[in-house]
Amino acid sequence: MSWTIDFAPLIDWRLIVALGVAAAAVSLIGMIQRAPGAWLRAAAAALFVLALTNPALKHEERDALPGVVAVVVDESPSQTLGDRQAQTQATRAELEERLSRMRGIETRFIEAGAEGSDGTELFGALERGLADLPSDRIAGAVLLTDGQVHDVPDNAEQIGFDAPVHTLLTGEEDEFDRRLVVHNAPRFGIVGEEQQITFRVEDLGVSDPASRNPTDDRVEVTIRRDGETLTTTRVTPGNNVTVPVRIAQGGRNIVEIEAEEAGDELTTINNRAVVTIEGIRENLRVLLVSGEPHAGERTWRNILKSDASVDLVHFTILRPPEKQDGTPISELSLIAFPTRELFSVKIDEFDLIIFDRYQSRGVLPIIYYDNIARYVEQGGAILVAAGPELAQTGSLYRTPLSSVLPAQPSGQVIEEAYHAILSDDGERHPITRGLDSDAADSAETPPWSRWFRLIDASPQRGSTLMSGPEDRPLLVVNREGDGRVAMLLSDHAWLWARGFEGGGPYVPLLRRMAHWLMKEADLEEEALTARQQGDRLIVERQTMDEEVGPITVEGPTGETRDVMPEEADAGLWRAELPADQPGLHRFTQGELTTLANVGPDNPREFADVRSTPDKLAPLAEATGGGIFRVGSAESIDLPRVLPMRAAATLSGSDWMGLKSTDASVLRGVRSMPLFAGLLGLALLLAALSIAWYREGR
Repeated sequence: MSWTIDFAPLIDWRLIVALGVAAAAVSLIGMIQRAPGAWLRAAAAALFVLALTNPALKHEERDALPGVVAVVVDESPSQTLGDRQAQTQATRAELEERLSRMRGIETRFIEAGAEGSDGTELFGALERGLADLPSDRIAGAVLLTDGQVHDVPDNAEQIGFDAPVHTLLTGEEDEFDRRLVVHNAPRFGIVGEEQQITFRVEDLGVSDPASRNPTDDRVEVTIRRDGETLTTTRVTPGNNVTVPVRIAQGGRNIVEIEAEEAGDELTTINNRAVVTIEGIRENLRVLLVSGEPHAGERTWRNILKSDASVDLVHFTILRPPEKQDGTPISELSLIAFPTRELFSVKIDEFDLIIFDRYQSRGVLPIIYYDNIARYVEQGGAILVAAGPELAQTGSLYRTPLSSVLPAQPSGQVIEEAYHAILSDDGERHPITRGLDSDAADSAETPPWSRWFRLIDASPQRGSTLMSGPEDRPLLVVNREGDGRVAMLLSDHAWLWARGFEGGGPYVPLLRRMAHWLMKEADLEEEALTARQQGDRLIVERQTMDEEVGPITVEGPTGETRDVMPEEADAGLWRAELPADQPGLHRFTQGELTTLANVGPDNPREFADVRSTPDKLAPLAEATGGGIFRVGSAESIDLPRVLPMRAAATLSGSDWMGLKSTDASVLRGVRSMPLFAGLLGLALLLAALSIAWYREGR
């Protein structure tokens, strides 16, 4: 409750000021001349001017509002180490009980740091939790944390209120932890080449000598790539170490560097660092040899030339050796086929060799077919896009190349209209999976045009992915030694490219076939992959089997669990789980292993997990707050909590203060005009009458 004087002028303020100045001047002249009653006339004029301002006594009825104390509870992953979680729960309960006994105080608990972000962000949560309050209602803030906070404001003004910020520290005062820090790592690397990674091991805090090896102060470090151990070495803590890592594949290459555990350290989570290197393939080199010009030749060339990752070398045999028409060699503009250079000297430089309607007519000496077969067994790839010549005497199957070809031609060429059909293996194989996705079921006619030629052959090994009339094989693939081979037993794929009868999916078919032959990781028949998608982890299992078992998931903290994938498509099984733990997750099924990292590769949350007052000390000093350790979970030792009206320091060795606020809410207002009604008129008439009376004497 308070009383104030309010003014509501009856006329413009400028006129009131002018009248006041005039009255003051006249009164001053009268007083200088010592005129009788001058001071009474001045008083009457003053009352008249005051009446024009219409003064009123205003009476406000207010209710005091309680001050709000924000208690920010740190629930970040580092708070799960040791006894910190139990300390936090016990401290919260004790603090809530103490604050509830204080009059004029309202407590607001704010949970923060449980979202798995890159670091603990308490002040962002504090700002959001107090956004609905005016700053004069805030009595203070209490942070219940281990001190590892990553969004501490640079100065006290940035917190948005004038009240103390106190800290209750969990954890112990002298803690020891070992961590591994990546000093320098590349983001990209060329597949097949080595990249240098520099790291160091740091021992932070005071270690128990009994847990260390007295004869060797070095630490064993293991380097893995995509779960495969590359090397193990011993390093001295504090020294930078550089190791070479070969980039094995295009796309993600996840490199783990893990230091051995120290017996008395807080956690082993930060003993491991992760480096994700994006593997970039140098352009894949493809040799396309067309045995003769034909309608489908341009289809192969266009597909391969449109792929930015492919360098294409294309030769077409326009003039075979048996063609003798008497034209002098000097008048021919054709380029001689460089057989020795391509199939002997530089054969290993190619990732894929395509024989497109090629037949053995003496262009290639027989010994070079041995080179090609050996090239396949040592990791190369061959694609035979066959035409009628495969069934004739010049067939590639009549050369030493037959040792790696998966199907044997019968010598018969089928000339009839048919639709290419996916086999059971084709439904599950990454090359052909989903090609017939527009069809409602396998009994329907495939959603693509017909072909009219098929080279009859019997599969000797490998998998038949597509078939033609009477279930004859159309596309056969096989792994041979370290290499791969495919045979497309028709030369009518160009009908799909030309849009005949609506065309067909020639681009995905031919491109996937070429990239499978060149060992593209995404097209492996047996593969396990994982990735983060939003707040979920997606793990996929590609397989040619009809059933798969559970997948074992190992989290960043070492706990394991099994998840059962569900069939998402033929040959593709998928499982989803929440990405609620930042760090590296390992997925294993049988001999297959893959990794997925949630959040940043090396999160700030685990960069340093020791309990420390250092980060919050400057802010506590600037706001008058204090920093206190809470004691053990069994015996919580909290400082006294005291309300304080005004003080330079709001904390002591065993107490923390909360600022008393003057915030209130207005309930009602009463106003009493001083010159209104008969009372005001009487005052003015009395003043004028006294002035006249004095002047008349």
